[in-house]
Amino acid sequence: MRHKKVKKRETVPDKIYGSRLASKFINSMMKDGKKTIAENLFYDAIKRIEEKEKDAISLFERAVANVGPRQEIKPRRVGGASYQIPIEVRGERKTSLAIRWIILAAKARPNKEYHTFSEKLAAELLDAIENKGEAVKKRDTAHRMAEANKAFSHFRW
Repeated sequence: MRHKKVKKRETVPDKIYGSRLASKFINSMMKDGKKTIAENLFYDAIKRIEEKEKDAISLFERAVANVGPRQEIKPRRVGGASYQIPIEVRGERKTSLAIRWIILAAKARPNKEYHTFSEKLAAELLDAIENKGEAVKKRDTAHRMAEANKAFSHFRW
């Protein structure tokens, strides 16, 4: 390797719950550096979950854990052919993929049922807790692809 290893930055826990995962989620939701808007949307979604369930922050953490994939596929060129090789997903990548998929699934929800993004986010988190919804479908698709390409697992790095 030509360059030195980059140090991982430590994320600061969020203001209300003291959760690093919530802070990462808020940072991923943020657009154009407008963190207070992202925080308000996230905390509003958590309040909506608290209306239905009790401990909303632990449910949020469980939803992110449910969506996180165990395996994914990466392309690898071997002798002119490109193979999709299944690999295990590291912990940090697992949570970042889960966060990204939950946010994208919440954005993709139809505007007919839900009027604000916080309603969409709360609905997607509640679906993720119950192992349904678009984010969980994306995880299942990744697992199916990894299972289908299990024959090429001997080409690992």
